[in-house]
Formats: sequence, structure tokens, C-alpha cells
Amino acid sequence: MARRKKADDHENLERWLLTYADLITLLLAFFIVMYSMSKVDAKKFGRMAEALSGALKGGTMVIRKGDQPGVVPGSGVLQIGNLKTLGEEVQKNLNRNGYGKQINIENTERGLVIHIMESALFREGSAILEPKALAMLDLVAQSIKGMPNHIRIEGHTDNKPIKTSRFPSNWELSSARATEVVRYLTDNHDISPTGISALGYGEYRPISPNNSDENRARNRRVDIVVMTMEMTQNEPGSSYYTP
Repeated sequence: MARRKKADDHENLERWLLTYADLITLLLAFFIVMYSMSKVDAKKFGRMAEALSGALKGGTMVIRKGDQPGVVPGSGVLQIGNLKTLGEEVQKNLNRNGYGKQINIENTERGLVIHIMESALFREGSAILEPKALAMLDLVAQSIKGMPNHIRIEGHTDNKPIKTSRFPSNWELSSARATEVVRYLTDNHDISPTGISALGYGEYRPISPNNSDENRARNRRVDIVVMTMEMTQNEPGSSYYTP
């Protein structure tokens, strides 16, 4: 009887080894799966980590050379919180130089949108940048250049028809204005042509009803859109693009 009890005690002492072996096997399988997933799509895992970090921190301000508030070029695609900080910086710079009434800045699901009134950039019916517009664009470019976020320049008009030899409709006018701004920014500032694009929407993306001269003036604009990480990764020219 004593011999049987000794055998049972020995068996009970070894049962924990079975549980331990099962746990080790499961952990090994888990790490193999994680390793294989990270090798297949490391970029997406990195972007997910950045997005979670940005969401948990709620957006933080980082420092550029000279200890001035802003964004460090090349530090990664800016999250929504950082884009809000960038918008505040752009607004302060433009207000300080007397351009505050000619622009409107908002944060949207697409990213930071800088609305610039037609009167600040072009004459009516023209796609040639006015000399006074260059200083304003220079100030905006100082804040947005060097970032990996894709930048989209969008031209908009009111609903008044135009029909000239150069602009048969508002489509051509809005596209030409957006292209003119893109060309100025890429020719005169450190903004890569692969990180910027131009679109013309004509009269079909108004921000106010076209029922008064004041509202039509608001609709005649050029929007500079600094796109979010999610929007940026869908742009083929971006290094973050994943087809």
C-alpha cells in the first residue's frame, strides 16, 4: 500500500510538467505567428503603432531647429493632433503679417485645410498669381515644407459661368489656379513634386450657398490640404503608399 502511494505522489509531482510544456508550446506558436505577420506587413504594423501612439497622446508638439514650436521634418507622417498644432502655427504667422482676414484654417477628417480667398491670390477670371500672393504662399510654405504628409492643392470657383479662349468653363479655371500654386511651391520651396498634387473642382465644392456676392467670394478660393496619415498612404507618390 505504501508503495502505491509513493507512485501516485511521483505522478502528481510530474503533472505540472505537462501544463508547463503546453504553455511553452502555445507561446512558441504565438511568437511564430507574430513574427510571420510582421515580416509580411511590417509597414502597416509600424503605421498602426504610430496611429495608436498619436491617439493615446492626443497629439503632441515637437521642436524644430532653433527651439521654435513646430514640426520636425522627416519625423514621420503627422497625426491629427500635430496637424492642429501646425494649423495654429500657420494662422499665427499669417495673422502676424496681416493676412489673417484672407485665409481660414480648419481641421477636417481629410487633414488640415487652409482656405485662401481668390482675392489674395488672383484677379477675377485669371490664373496668374498676383505679386502680393507670393509672400503669403512663402509663409505657408515655411510651415508645411519638408513634411512627409501629402499636400493637395484644390482650386474652386463660384457658380458664375466663364467662357474664354483659355478657360472654356470653371473646370479649366480652377485646375489652372491649383496648378499655378503647385508650380510656385515646388519651384521656390523645398516641396517635392511627388508629395504634392493639384485638383480643380470648378463650382462643385462650395463652402457657402452661391446666393450672394459675399458667399460667392468665399467659394472662389484655393485650398491647401495637408493630408492625414490615412489619406497620405493612399497617394501613389508617397513613400507611405501601400497598393
